[in-house]
Amino acid sequence: MQDTLSLYELNALVRRSLEQCLPDEYWVQAELSDVRTNSTGHCYLEFVQKDPRSNNLIAKARGTIWANIYRLLKPYFEESTGQLFTSGIKVLVKVTVAFHELYGYSLTVQDIDPTYTLGDMARRREILRQLEEEGVLTLNKELEMPLLPQRIAVISSATAAGYGDFCHQLQHNPRGFYFRTELFPALMQGNQVEESVLAALDAVNARVDEFDVVVIIRGGGATSDLSGFDTYLLAAACAQFPLPVITGIGHERDDTVLDSVAHTRVKTPTAAAELLIDRMEEAADRLGALAEELHTRVFYRLEQERRRLALLQARIPSQVMRKLSESRIKLQMAKSNLSHAAETLLARQHHRLELLQNRIADASPQKLLKRGYSITLKDGKAVKSAACLQSGDELITRLYEGEVKSRVE
Repeated sequence: MQDTLSLYELNALVRRSLEQCLPDEYWVQAELSDVRTNSTGHCYLEFVQKDPRSNNLIAKARGTIWANIYRLLKPYFEESTGQLFTSGIKVLVKVTVAFHELYGYSLTVQDIDPTYTLGDMARRREILRQLEEEGVLTLNKELEMPLLPQRIAVISSATAAGYGDFCHQLQHNPRGFYFRTELFPALMQGNQVEESVLAALDAVNARVDEFDVVVIIRGGGATSDLSGFDTYLLAAACAQFPLPVITGIGHERDDTVLDSVAHTRVKTPTAAAELLIDRMEEAADRLGALAEELHTRVFYRLEQERRRLALLQARIPSQVMRKLSESRIKLQMAKSNLSHAAETLLARQHHRLELLQNRIADASPQKLLKRGYSITLKDGKAVKSAACLQSGDELITRLYEGEVKSRVE
């Protein structure tokens, strides 16, 4: 019968074989993921490697940095690079290979080369430098955040827990503000992050007038998957997007190129929702303050007008008496002036009548006859020309005193 081994015995055999085959220290290039420190000072992390073409994970290993190494390595690395020793960065570390019967395969870190990480950071800085040279690096940051960001285009995975947390936070905000969200689905990890997020941005841009802001959120996942947000095309599209872009795609210490060009970067999807709620609360509080100020000013103005009306009301009796007195005086003066004017007019007309009477008296026939003139009448009409008389006509000549009859021969 073939000999059998227990699992422990097999794992022990693997451990001894690895110790014999890989006894040395090795410099390994990898990306940090899930960096954690426990209460004893030991650091536990995960090393990952991705296919540069597809961005898919092709290797993974657990790592350990014992406390005596970690308390020296961490400040050395951070001082040299200016970068926190955290998930998402690429490192060059010296490791020994270990295998434990219970915990399996792992790498124990002995040293780190900061210059390698500086190279990866330089790649990110190069993308930002190119955007700055093109004059688009801060375009999205310069957009004004709407006072009431209620119409929200969300770019996320439909099944992501972070998307659900974001919507729940908005819908159950303490003051009951209304938000309208619309999801534009995209892959938030893997090798299609750039392509799918760009497609979602294009879809939002086609209906840009229907939204106030764009929120790009990622519901958890490994920090190693953040590299899909460190591409030039995605950063350039976000930087030049016509609406403010809010990103919540990483964890507290993670910072991608996309975060650097977005209008506002927050830690989590929930924090993105809180940002929008806070913005609405600021507008509501400002509106309430303006309403209170308006109420105060209206009340003050009404009080002023009430006092002014009371003063005017108190002045009415004296003003009326003064006006009546002035009107009475004016009426008496008008009466006197009217009487004087009437007398003057009557005297003037009387004098005119006397003149007309004299003129009429001077022009009367009786007065002309008295002066020695006479009037010759034929058939009762005055004779003005001898040509109109014929032989045998009877005439009457009227004198001042008496008449004389005569006949024409």
